[in-house]
Amino acid sequence: MKALLFTCMLVPWLVAASARRFDQDSQLIPRSLPGRELSGYFGDHLKSSRARRALPLADELDDSPTKEEGDASDLPTCLLCVCLTGSVYCEEVSPDMTTVPSLPKETTYLYARFNKIKKISTKDFADTVSLKRIDLTGNLISEIEDGAFSKLMDLEELSLADNRLVKLPMLPAAKLKSFNANNNLLKTKGVKANAFKKMTKLANLFLADNQLEAIPHIPDGVRLLHLQNNNITEVNVDTFCRSNDTYYLRLSLNEVRLDGNPVLLSKYPDSFTCMKVLPIGRYR
Repeated sequence: MKALLFTCMLVPWLVAASARRFDQDSQLIPRSLPGRELSGYFGDHLKSSRARRALPLADELDDSPTKEEGDASDLPTCLLCVCLTGSVYCEEVSPDMTTVPSLPKETTYLYARFNKIKKISTKDFADTVSLKRIDLTGNLISEIEDGAFSKLMDLEELSLADNRLVKLPMLPAAKLKSFNANNNLLKTKGVKANAFKKMTKLANLFLADNQLEAIPHIPDGVRLLHLQNNNITEVNVDTFCRSNDTYYLRLSLNEVRLDGNPVLLSKYPDSFTCMKVLPIGRYR
């Protein structure tokens, strides 16, 4: 009975002593646990609560400057385009592609159709001399600097169709087999008379849907010639044949389209005597 009475008197004294010790220890490290290093659950909990206090409120306005959305030139080419071994596909790129992208040096085939490229400069292909095919169909190209293709000695196919060209630049003559400039704004003054003269391997020449008034010099090896829907009004006797060589035959030419031009082909019978096929066009 006496022991139970002693225990009941001792407990309140221990609680009071512990409280006084708590107050003393808590003064050693402000806002910390009494006399202990921050550790375990309580330390982590306190650190977490402090971190939460440092975070901005969800509805606070962020006054930090934001980076404006750039165009395609701000991003690496192979992030915007599909780069496979030797081939780069940049078709209908978003954000808008307004210039020719920087290409890996080993690029052999470039497909950059249906973008908003406006100009081709001499530096665009200066480091990609192994290019064999360039397709720039469906852009907004209105200017190509002379020499833009001068280093591309292996170029075999070049398409500039569906652009806004008013004149043609110097073209690589060594190996070019196919050239397409359909649906531009080309006039005869913008296409030099001998623009294709040295292209001994040219097989396909497409200049349809332009504003040409005359037919440029056509190399002997051309097989397909599309000149439909221009403003051609006459065919010279030397356009396809050679007035000083009655034995000359143009056997490679399989198709000539002159339909959609004002020229009346029946007026020039001597202009087609060397050909195995007559041009498609108006005869009456």
